[in-house]
Amino acid sequence: MPGLTATGSGAGRHGDRLFKSVAVAAGATIVIAIALIAIFLLIHAVPSLRANHANFFTSAEFDTRDAANLAFGIRDLFMVTVLSSIFALVLAVPVAVGVAVFLTQYAPVQLSRPFAVMVDLLAAVPSIIFGLWGIFVLAPQLEPIELFLNHHLGWLFLFHKGNVSLVGGGTIFTAGIVLAAMILPIISSVSREVFRQTPHMQVEAAQALGATKWEVVRMTVLPFGRSGVIAASMLGLGRALGETVAVLIILRAAAQPGHWSLFDGGYTFASKIASAATEFSEPLPTGAYISAGFVLFVLTFMVNAAARAVAGGKVNG
Repeated sequence: MPGLTATGSGAGRHGDRLFKSVAVAAGATIVIAIALIAIFLLIHAVPSLRANHANFFTSAEFDTRDAANLAFGIRDLFMVTVLSSIFALVLAVPVAVGVAVFLTQYAPVQLSRPFAVMVDLLAAVPSIIFGLWGIFVLAPQLEPIELFLNHHLGWLFLFHKGNVSLVGGGTIFTAGIVLAAMILPIISSVSREVFRQTPHMQVEAAQALGATKWEVVRMTVLPFGRSGVIAASMLGLGRALGETVAVLIILRAAAQPGHWSLFDGGYTFASKIASAATEFSEPLPTGAYISAGFVLFVLTFMVNAAARAVAGGKVNG
């Protein structure tokens, strides 16, 4: 028996070392892949940045037609990307959390399962379908709402349309609502799974103290799932930041630079790169778009890092 125990212990240690090696290799692969992507983007971006005749961070111009006279900046690309994504997040998070709470705390099993499947199926709808729906169906319906908001809240920069026509609906306002519909199933799915992990002892303790259903949700479910909701929201934000086809279809109809207004058009980082993908024939003009892609890469990385920090702080707190 001592011999069998020693043999089993040795086999177990060998298995542990093997599993640790595989796990480390898997983690290292991801880190190396991200590092290689960053290096690739930098190598191709630096020559174009050196040849750039405009300020890369503050210029609204993006002219790459003449390789010998490049002038490109990301000011408007950054503005449209951030504004449309944050607007989508503001719309999607309350709805997604509400759906998750309803499905996990209020809906009967016979209803929650098919309803959850229907919500999750939104993630399977192709981006081009969302884009076509947004510009041809949703945009005309939103035009009266945009006019109302501009008339009554036009003094606020978010609803000031300036010289941009609201006819046609190709605005950040429309794009943000479409993006909200696209990221809603991601946030809802993750939040739903987190809420389901709420310890039953906490729920039963709150009920024993006479708490109502809403008080149980407020005191146990939502605090327990806070870090998960934050992580889900940042995952959805990353999805919105990188969305290409749907935003390209909606916003290129009114591709005008703006001033942090929801009624402006323009291009996001991803849609600008996609719109010129067929013109990537010369190194320097191509590098200009790769430079924009690198900024999007860094922006997305920072968003996810911030999400990890906030979620980790909530857990530790």
